[in-house]
Amino acid sequence: MKIRKSTEKDISDIMFVYEKARSFMKLNGNGTQWGDNWPPIEIIKNDIKNKNHYVLTHEEKIVGCFYYTYGIEDDTYKNYNNIWISDTPYGVIHRLASSGEVKGVGEFIINWVYNDCHHVRIDTHENNIPMRNLLKKLGFTYCGTIDINVKDNILSDTKRLTFEKT
Repeated sequence: MKIRKSTEKDISDIMFVYEKARSFMKLNGNGTQWGDNWPPIEIIKNDIKNKNHYVLTHEEKIVGCFYYTYGIEDDTYKNYNNIWISDTPYGVIHRLASSGEVKGVGEFIINWVYNDCHHVRIDTHENNIPMRNLLKKLGFTYCGTIDINVKDNILSDTKRLTFEKT
């Protein structure tokens, strides 16, 4: 498996991965975290434009994708400074998704990000048991609950559990 920055040419494959991830979430009791249309294509295009979106390929096929940035205060977390373990520069993972075609996508991505920056913050929905279990397995610490800021209020359920590893 390999990780690279996403390009505009990847958009249809990326949106397919997110569609598959939403279906998996619904089948596993987590239908409200991303609903039917999160993330919208406009956000993904903006992430790509800002060079913060990545894809994971396996045998040249996109099987995972995610947002990653390092060293800047993340808008999602900026009002919650008192819950974190460390205030050193950190990497952030958002919108991590797998097509479900290859096992270990989430673990590969999270480990790749951690190896890049050695301090990671991430959040997920309380009903996202697979992600919560993965974060526990990878040594993340639960930090608290936040209310995420979502443009245009697309999501009806915005409470998230936060995790950190440093």
